Amino acid sequence: MAGCLWPCVTGVVAGSGAGHRKGGLFRSKPRTPPEVVQHVVELVTYILEHKQEGSGGGKRDTKLEHRMTELSKSIKEMKVILYGNGEEDPCDQACKQLTKEFFMKNVDLFRQLVVCLPHLDLETQKDVTQVIANLQRQKVDSRLVASEYLEANSDLLDILMSRYENMDIAIHYSTLLRYCIRHQVAARYILESQHFRSFFDYIQFPDFNIQSDVFKTFKELMTRHKSTVAEFFSKNYDWFFAEFNSKLILSASNYFIRRQAIQLLRDILLERSNAAVMARYVSSKEHLIILMNLLRDQSKAIQVEAFHVFKLFVVNKEKPSEITCILHANRNKLLRFLKDFSCVDKEDKKFEADKARVISEILTLAMKSSS
Repeated sequence: MAGCLWPCVTGVVAGSGAGHRKGGLFRSKPRTPPEVVQHVVELVTYILEHKQEGSGGGKRDTKLEHRMTELSKSIKEMKVILYGNGEEDPCDQACKQLTKEFFMKNVDLFRQLVVCLPHLDLETQKDVTQVIANLQRQKVDSRLVASEYLEANSDLLDILMSRYENMDIAIHYSTLLRYCIRHQVAARYILESQHFRSFFDYIQFPDFNIQSDVFKTFKELMTRHKSTVAEFFSKNYDWFFAEFNSKLILSASNYFIRRQAIQLLRDILLERSNAAVMARYVSSKEHLIILMNLLRDQSKAIQVEAFHVFKLFVVNKEKPSEITCILHANRNKLLRFLKDFSCVDKEDKKFEADKARVISEILTLAMKSSS
């Protein structure tokens, strides 16, 4: 196969210099994908056993160090099989073989690598994350093997969720979880798990990078699988929005999180499969008051994001009387505010059209009340 990396792929990885790339009489025979997986299993097993034993006293364990180095090289072998080496494309057959072996029941390498992750150096942690991410989308005989594996090993998702507490590698666990929830079976399990509520606390982590990554995973969970999310809201509407409002919109000290949360709120409400959620949300006077207060936020960007949700209350044709009363009682203040209110991009015609419609609706409310 032209351009195929396998079986010559490991010959490229094993060598450290350019002289190893183009053959040579004494080059060792490269490992096949099943052999690479088996070698990694042996290395990870050894490392976990010896790390748990904690052979200590400050004594240097050269054998363990050697195994750690070997593991780093072997993970890179996997990475090159799956991604290519920059000069040649990956071989489809090799990717399938690696995927099949990686997720075999008696191997359970996914779990072992997740557990071993804290013991690895930063570069190897990144490589492990990239390998597992790639394997999530690999198919064998038209089957997403990773999806089947996660359905049979759902407790692994609990492990990933609980490891957010380890601040040093929380981003890696968040990334792994994000790739796992591309599978609907994994997303449904997490939404129904006891760990899901912890997201609202994890998003409050002081480290901005972790905060951002956790929120990215949270957003993926709330938007990717439409039917699963709609089912989730049918059972968990009350507590979800209570947490969402109190921890992400009202009390979040981080401007980025507040703005992203309001954007996510708009995405959730405007999703067609969440029509029942939007109808319920825009019928709540508590939610309306929150959005009206956000329109007075010091940040112009947050004001604009809030407006995109606020307008849903105003243009709702089935407004409850309590919503109508609040809008009518505040009509003069709202009209004065909207008169000079503009988007960050002053040429945004869609925003101006939306604003004109909101103003028109508020004026209509005023005329109805006076007639």
